[in-house]
Amino acid sequence: MIDGYNLGLEKGTGVATYARNLSYEIGHLGYRTSVLYGNRAAPSRQPLMREIAFFDSNVGERNRSLEIIEQFHRALLGPLGHVAAEVPITGKVIARQYSARMPHYDTLYNATDVFKRSQSAFKLWGEVSNVRLPVRPDLVHWTYPIPLRVKKTTNIYTLHDLVPLRLPYATLDHKRRYFNLLKKLDRTADHFVTVSECSRRDLIEVAGIAPERITNTYQSVDIPTKYRDKSDEQVAREVEGATGTGFKEYFLFWGSIEPKKNIGRMLEAYLASKVDTPLVMVGAQAWKSEQELRLLDNESLEWFQIADRSILHRKRVIQLQYAPFSLLVSLIRGAKAALFPSLYEGFGLPVLEAMSLGTPVLCSNTSALPEVAGDAALMIDPYDTAAISQAIRTLDADDDLRAELSRRGLEQAARFSPAIYRDHLAALYQRFL
Repeated sequence: MIDGYNLGLEKGTGVATYARNLSYEIGHLGYRTSVLYGNRAAPSRQPLMREIAFFDSNVGERNRSLEIIEQFHRALLGPLGHVAAEVPITGKVIARQYSARMPHYDTLYNATDVFKRSQSAFKLWGEVSNVRLPVRPDLVHWTYPIPLRVKKTTNIYTLHDLVPLRLPYATLDHKRRYFNLLKKLDRTADHFVTVSECSRRDLIEVAGIAPERITNTYQSVDIPTKYRDKSDEQVAREVEGATGTGFKEYFLFWGSIEPKKNIGRMLEAYLASKVDTPLVMVGAQAWKSEQELRLLDNESLEWFQIADRSILHRKRVIQLQYAPFSLLVSLIRGAKAALFPSLYEGFGLPVLEAMSLGTPVLCSNTSALPEVAGDAALMIDPYDTAAISQAIRTLDADDDLRAELSRRGLEQAARFSPAIYRDHLAALYQRFL
């Protein structure tokens, strides 16, 4: 069983992509796969209502007074446990629009608000909560440090990075509580998984977890053929329709607009480069986004609509707050180069996505990014705005360099193929099953 902690988000995240890919690889390994969600839907004796509630984004509008009484009662009881019910997926609910976001599964479970409630319990009691399932799995792989476990089975946890501790100014996490959770999980978990040697070193040196209790499996990307193999003509039409720019005529950044992604320095460097190639940014504004986008002052911004998507345009900078995955793949394929000068990454999935699609990459020379990019990217110091600006000018002007980075990127991406990732997972699971 894996958790659906991030899979329930309306918009994708790197952790959601990790969890979704993990579910498919578990399925390819031949294991029956269940996924635990924590929607707000209350349990129902009617299977059809459980199916309906699972796909209802408005579910959980319950009587506020009853909810407060229930939360108070649970707080008094402490982290005694949560009960999950199976969600029958019969097809009676037409859910095709969710198909791209759904993981692989044989069985779906839901435990009402289990992730939020377990975090509240940990805040109050400092304990990991138990969750009971109709059928106990042989192994539970939690895709994030969550204060939950299933008793009498193997519980392993993926710790993607230690950004809240390494860059405390770049996240909203409660740092003391996060550190205490890591310490508690170190006492209760059977094993930990991480996604790079950089993150593994951090877990050993910063969090104090024993080396033999951490396995690095890396990650992979598996882009569906129907998106990967579109003709250049179709990609060009989609790119122009979404952004107003041409095929291979723009730089691209995608990800949340937040301090860790180093958007402020990237924009400063891009504007200072004075290249004519536009910069397209795809990503929702998150914590401190206003500060990161401060160079794009309101007087020089103009909102307009393209195909029901809000677009923000400032001369050479075009911002899309959201792009569905099929369009995002086309935007990556159609970019002149991908810019990813992040301050810190546990892995750096966008770098691998770009390389696997043959798009040249500019990225940071810090954290796990050198492991992922190898010699297939133009690397810079993410704190050196002048170096970023010069790298942008170089990429913009040098056709041969872009062609060479594209070739190397495809070779480097093959080292993180789904088959190799699957082998890493198989070796891990066979130790515990």
